Formats: sequence, structure tokens, C-alpha cells
Amino acid sequence: MRLLVTGATGYIGGRLIPHLLDHGHQVRVIARHPDRLSERSWADRVEVLQGDAEDPAAVAEAMADMDGAFYLMHSLTAGHGFENQERHMATIFGHEAKRAGVKKIVYLGGMVPDLPEKKLSAHLRSRAEVGRILRSSGVPTIELRAGVIIGSGSASFEMLRYLTERLPVMVTPRWVKTRTQPIAVRDVLYYLVGAMEAEETVNRSYDIGGPDVTTYAGMMHGFASVAGLPRRVLFPVNVLSPKLSSHWVGLVTPVPRAIARPLVDSLKMEVVARDHDIADLVPDPPEGLLPFREAVRLAIKRVQDADVATRWSSASVAGAPSDPLPEDPSWSGGTLYTDVREQIVDADITRVWDVVEGIGGEHGWYSANWMWQIRGAMDRVAGGVGLRRGRRDPDHARVGDALDFWRVEAHQPPVLLRLRAEMKLPGRAWIEWRLEARGTERTHLRQRAVFHPRGLAGHAYWWSVAPFHAFVFPPMIRGMAREAQSQQSQNLAPVVQRVG
Repeated sequence: MRLLVTGATGYIGGRLIPHLLDHGHQVRVIARHPDRLSERSWADRVEVLQGDAEDPAAVAEAMADMDGAFYLMHSLTAGHGFENQERHMATIFGHEAKRAGVKKIVYLGGMVPDLPEKKLSAHLRSRAEVGRILRSSGVPTIELRAGVIIGSGSASFEMLRYLTERLPVMVTPRWVKTRTQPIAVRDVLYYLVGAMEAEETVNRSYDIGGPDVTTYAGMMHGFASVAGLPRRVLFPVNVLSPKLSSHWVGLVTPVPRAIARPLVDSLKMEVVARDHDIADLVPDPPEGLLPFREAVRLAIKRVQDADVATRWSSASVAGAPSDPLPEDPSWSGGTLYTDVREQIVDADITRVWDVVEGIGGEHGWYSANWMWQIRGAMDRVAGGVGLRRGRRDPDHARVGDALDFWRVEAHQPPVLLRLRAEMKLPGRAWIEWRLEARGTERTHLRQRAVFHPRGLAGHAYWWSVAPFHAFVFPPMIRGMAREAQSQQSQNLAPVVQRVG
């Protein structure tokens, strides 16, 4: 089939596409930032259109000649007004799918408790409303409703993992006792593909869940058991509201408050599949649905092997700047502040590139890490993402990857790595490293930080932090040089011994 996939830069969309290609389907994606897909393993096998889901013309172009369409968008971090935004996007999507003669829509939503609408959280209400809008579009729509999705890099898994690993004893909110039915990401993808390929024409929602019904406390104990940790001690109390809980989750885990809040809102309500009607449309996998502990084991292994295809941070941050670095010095759009440092490194360009590409995350920033931590904490207090997003892969990057409070904008091994800031700033900021080989054993490394201020506040910000640059940027490039030279000498030592 010819299939349109939205949300291709997100967690589920980025994993679904290779499955569809393996099943022989032709895939088209629409993305606001197509460059973020350029280094995906499947990028040259799909048709990529640039466009915004809120632009009817762009959606109409994407829908042309399609047999089916996947709706995988969610304004999880859009803040106030997200319900109107989601309603608008779903209405456009359904209308343009109908006009284009699309035969089927498959939508991944959230499992909605059987409660009066006024008792649902805003995000669950919105998820349910999107499903209703798509089903009323005139295009047969299959809405798959999932609860907690367990897979390497998912927000739910990262939240569970960090809470369990970091806190052996916890005072917990009462929602840890609420029943839930987690499902492995592998099975979510299986149902998405199966729903699109099903021959039956249906227009309804289906609950999908794994074989285990448990509680969040049960999931924490289960994770600890699989990870080889001592059993966690939990003290549930009634005083932690969802709002306070989301602040607590944001403090302890990499998942920012804006994402933690809707996750917590759904956890406080029982989300257990009301039936297994999905089996009438899509038979269970031949090997069966993956049990919770097996899903955790596989996710942990993926993280340990640095084999995480997508992460929750793959999706764009609402409100974060996305414009590329302006051409400089020919750019004439206003002031650009820069901080440039250069270093000759006694190591080959490949060795230096390995150090540059691995910056951030568990490797740190090679200088004044405590200052970076303070800046990250300030960003989280201001409602930003902070440093805790870390990296998808500790050693390798690709365009579109989140990297602490940066995002990879340019990645050209072994000559250029550019990061764009997604922290809260009165302007736009970038940092880049350019490498040039000087013979076989030396490399010229150029580091440049760039800031485009926004208004008077932006200029004041740059000059207020400029004095601290002397404690950050020169030590950073020197630290990267030392690390590359150290790795070079360690690699050469056994050769020298053998020659001797």
C-alpha cells in the first residue's frame, strides 16, 4: 500500500516506518523538519515532504494518492491551548483524507477510563476527542488505545527506570496503587501494522494492552527484579497531587514536567483494557504478547547496548527555536555574538571526531561540568528541558537527536558537528566544532559559540554570561584535545611495545 506516516520524527513514528517498509509498503512522511530524518537508516527509502500538520495545503499534498494514513501526532508539550491545536490538526487531517479518497486512518491514542468526561484529565479528553474527530471524518478509522508503553527510550519507560534506579526508598503518591496494563512497544507496532493491513472495514476504537495487569508499584518492583536491584520500599501517601507528582518526577527523572504531567494524569486513573476485541481484527502475535518483565528486560538490554532507535526526546520541543544557524558573516539580519576558540590537537582527525561527537550525556562537557549542571537546573526551574534528556546513543549522534538541552542541527563526520540550543533563552544559540586534518597525526579544531539575541533582554543576557565564558569555552576545547590525545596515545602504546 501507499501509506502516509505523520510523527516520523517522534518515538513511535520513527520505529513504525522500517516495519512498514519491511512489509513491502511505500511510505511517505510529512515533517516540519525533514532534515532530522536525513540520517535515519530508512531515509532513502521513503518520500519526505516538508509541511506542517496545521496547514491544510501541506496535508492535502501529503494525502494525494495515499491508500492509508497513520495519525501519530500528539501535542504533549504544547502547553496552554493544546486541546484547540489537537482539535484543529485532527479536523484538517480527517477532512483532507476524505477529499483525497484515503481508504483508512489508523490512530494511536490513549486508553480512556470508563468515566464521565469531566473527570478525565485534559490530555485524556483530548486524546479521546481526536479519535472521535477522525472517526467522524467519513474515512474508516481504527483508533488503538494504549496505556503505558514499555520500550527503550519511551517516556513511560524512562520515568519508570529512573524512579526505580535512583530511589530505593520512596514516599509515593497514591496513584502507584492504581491498576494499569502496560504494553511492549514491539506489540504496539505489531498492532499498528496489523490494523492498517486488516481487510475488514471498521470505524471504531480498540483497547490494546499486554498480558499483565499490575500497578505502578508492581511495575517498579518488577523493574527492580529484572535489573538486579534490591526490592524497593514504597510508602504511598495521599498528599501528593498530580501537579506535585509531576514536579517530583521532573526532579528525579530526565522526563520534564511538561511531559510528566500528562503521564501522571493517566496513571492516577485505572487504565485496563475493557475487552480484547482487537484480536478479531488483528490476531495476537504468533509468539504471544510480550509479558511486562520480558519487555523491561529487552528495553534494558537495548539501553545497555546503545541500540535505542528513537527516544521520547526525538520529538520537537514546543516553542523551541528551529531556524538553522544564519550564514555568517554575510548574514545581515542583526547582531550575532560569537565566541571562537581554536586548538591544534596532536591526534588524527578520526580520533578527535570521536571525542567531539560524544560530547554531553554521560561523557560530560570536558570542562566546568558543575556549571553546566547549574545551567541545566536553572532551565528546568524555568520550565525548560534541562540537561537530563542526555543522549540517545552515548557515542554517536545524528541530525535531529536531542543532546542534553541541545539538538543536533548539522552532523558531517568527521568535519562538522553543530548543536542548536533548546533551553529557555532570550534569543537563539548554537555551538559548533569544525575539524581539519593537518597531516596524518594532527587536527585543527575550531569551536564556535553563536548567540542571536532577541530584544534588549537578549543583549543583556549575552553580556551577563560573557564573563563566565572564560571558565567554560577555553577549558572545553582544551579538555577535548587532551581526551583525543590520551586516546591516541593509549591506542599507540601496544604497537610501540610490539615493535620494541
